[in-house]
Amino acid sequence: MDTQLSKTVLTHPVHFLAFGFGSGLSPKAPGTAGTVVAVILYLLLAQLPLIAYLIMLLVTFAAGIYLCGRSSSLLGVHDHGGIVWDEFVGYWITMLVAPSGFTWLVVGFVLFRLFDILKPFPINYFDKHVHGGLGIMIDDAIAGSFAWLCLQLIAIGVAV
Repeated sequence: MDTQLSKTVLTHPVHFLAFGFGSGLSPKAPGTAGTVVAVILYLLLAQLPLIAYLIMLLVTFAAGIYLCGRSSSLLGVHDHGGIVWDEFVGYWITMLVAPSGFTWLVVGFVLFRLFDILKPFPINYFDKHVHGGLGIMIDDAIAGSFAWLCLQLIAIGVAV
């Protein structure tokens, strides 16, 4: 692990947040590590009333545009693999009005990671053509939206 990067991430507030409280420093699968932290935080966020959850999504998405863009700029690397704030927000989008229970946490996790990793159209288009902080955030927001739709369809199918 790059000790200088670790020191920078752990001591600079913008990097610390963009790197998901340090979870993006994982030497293997930092996006997955970041999503695991997002799951843990979701357990707290799931207690919010719907309107507060929606506001939280908007605020964290907007903050992510700044945090990810600024961290990327300071590092001189567009969308550094360790920047995982976008995974946080993408997973939280996936879990919007999700059924409660451990199974749904896992299903949401798997669906989000699949869409985030595979990047089917139009996710791949936005990933390649939108730059800066918005570019870092938008593909994960769309992946989260696709995962959300799939999760809701599965939940409806289970309920029927």
